[in-house]
Amino acid sequence: MFDLDRFQEIWNTITRNRVRSFLTAFGVFWGIFMLMAMLGAGHGLERGMWEELEGIATNSCFMGSGRTSIAYKGFQKGRYWNIRNADIDILEHSIPEIDDISPLLFGGRMDNNTVYEENTSTASIKGVKSNYQKIEKQTLSLGRFINELDVVQARKVCVIGEKIYEELFPTKRNPMGLYVRVRGIYFQVVGVTKGVSSISLNGKSEESVFVPITTMQKLNNEGDVIHMLAATAKPNVKVSDMEKKMKDLLKAVHSVAPDDEQAMWGFNLEETFNVFKYLFLGIATLIWIVGSGTLLAGIIGVSNIMVVTVKERTREIGVRRALGAKPRTILGQIVMETLTLILIAGLLGICFGVLVLQLADVLWLQKAENMFLSSPVISFWTAVTSTFILLAAGLVAGLLPAVRALQIKAIDAIRDE
Repeated sequence: MFDLDRFQEIWNTITRNRVRSFLTAFGVFWGIFMLMAMLGAGHGLERGMWEELEGIATNSCFMGSGRTSIAYKGFQKGRYWNIRNADIDILEHSIPEIDDISPLLFGGRMDNNTVYEENTSTASIKGVKSNYQKIEKQTLSLGRFINELDVVQARKVCVIGEKIYEELFPTKRNPMGLYVRVRGIYFQVVGVTKGVSSISLNGKSEESVFVPITTMQKLNNEGDVIHMLAATAKPNVKVSDMEKKMKDLLKAVHSVAPDDEQAMWGFNLEETFNVFKYLFLGIATLIWIVGSGTLLAGIIGVSNIMVVTVKERTREIGVRRALGAKPRTILGQIVMETLTLILIAGLLGICFGVLVLQLADVLWLQKAENMFLSSPVISFWTAVTSTFILLAAGLVAGLLPAVRALQIKAIDAIRDE
């Protein structure tokens, strides 16, 4: 049961010298507050970055053709070459590591290239297949996305981004089935979309118009040319290995030197995500080191103050020893005094840190735009872990003054002045 008299005795001892106790406790308070603030900011930065990257396949790679820099098989260097429709079937049948592959074709971004009645908008035109959604997820607010039948029949249909929809249809009219003019050609609207990810592949989804890639190829009058290939790897397959196999095969098919690095460009998101993962791991480690160091300084201060307090109470401890107080009673009293002081200061620091993070989120971050920083909150388990650290630190900090108290002999304490 809770001993109120015992707690009152400990509290009276702690508050005997209020100024000294306050300054000592403030060190612990400030240390745990800084730890909470840095953890919250670090977690907010991490969540903000992952939210920006959310919606794009993490196991994907992208590549396109370039200009050769090495003469090969009778071809001079400086030759331009293109990835074509037939290459997709070759890649799918030759590289089992590929899970999905989607070609992309770009139609440029010219001013006022999308028109409905008297309203105009500037859009990025993208030719895609139906499986493009497996590379970059789309959030459809109306209608549907490009399907396989649209591609096979080269239909003149389109999916417009939300921003394009707002500019072409300011009255919020339902655009399904209506025709918009894209680069002078009329397309029937079958959907309105907004991308999940903030990664821009030749323009954000909400600022783009998606059309079937076969229709786009006819619009561009470039035959079966493909500007970019996007592919995802099967589970447990390293994306960089799949990417290398794809590039090597494409070079072989198009008579490009295997060691010609300039003939193809590309990148894979697996490497990018790994960089972010290790970056945030390093940030979290640094935060714990710096925050724990600040907290440790405050706890050492508490321990030192308790040593001084024990020295000042030499006579009191000696009298208690002479009256028959057991060593564990003296030990428990000193440890409890130290633990109580650290816990009170530490829990106040945790509460104040959570309050400051919440206020920062409500008053500032929710109003800010285009920031790679989400709500800077700490998890429940982070608070629990911090509390256990306080308990462990309080016990350790109380040992030194407690041992000092046990070394006091009753006869020497009574003689002490």
